[in-house]
Amino acid sequence: MSEFEQATVVASRGDGTYDAAIVEGWDIAGNANGGYLIALAARAMTDAVERPPLSITAHYLSPGKVGPVTIDVDVVRAGRRMAVVRSTVASPEHGPVMALLGTFADQPAPEDAGPSVIAAAPPELPPIEQCVPAGPPVGMNDSGFGQRVVCSYHPDDTGFRSGNPTGTAVMRGWFEFADGTDVDAFGLLVALDAFAPVCFNREEFPPSWAPTLELTAHVRESPAPGPLRCVFRSRFIQNGMFEEDGEIWDSRGVLVAQSRQLALIPKPA
Repeated sequence: MSEFEQATVVASRGDGTYDAAIVEGWDIAGNANGGYLIALAARAMTDAVERPPLSITAHYLSPGKVGPVTIDVDVVRAGRRMAVVRSTVASPEHGPVMALLGTFADQPAPEDAGPSVIAAAPPELPPIEQCVPAGPPVGMNDSGFGQRVVCSYHPDDTGFRSGNPTGTAVMRGWFEFADGTDVDAFGLLVALDAFAPVCFNREEFPPSWAPTLELTAHVRESPAPGPLRCVFRSRFIQNGMFEEDGEIWDSRGVLVAQSRQLALIPKPA
């Protein structure tokens, strides 16, 4: 079992409640990564309906702290192909952490997939060894999370690290697990929230904590083995909040996941 699988183990009580734990080492500055929290809840939701996540929306209620949690799962509807599931994650010590609603379904077989129209392409990235590993000022290399995932940034998108933001709210780079584990549907949920907030590359907003209010993830296809190409963008930074749209492409050049999240603009220190 990989580190990620061990960190997202859930155990059913048989009544819709699951026991789990926010595991040490999947945090940034003491708060569990948001994508990791979604993956933890998605494990329980998947167990309840025996189908992997297709689309899942999470609303963050409080920071995820290390320790035991309960995941209450309610199957809203289970049809022949898809199931709609809602859940809440709560800590006995810290209270409610997250509320989620998702659609769960197996990916269709190739012969049943239907037509495709792809009006985009994977981001152009240098080879991983020519990209820049995550590091200051966001401190990922010093956090547990930074030891478990590898985010390698396009050199043109790293100006924020030296106090010279690019002026464009874009982050591009490669993602993989540090232990070499292939990324599955649950791993995609982590990758969609693994990079530094795009607003860091705007001159108006010095890097700081940018808490996510809501994140929606779409799993479009099961990824092939190998590092993932990622790009995140924002067009609207307004009224103290910004949206961030993400795309993840696998080693075949196939779109495998998308995201949109709404987050708070960092406050000046």
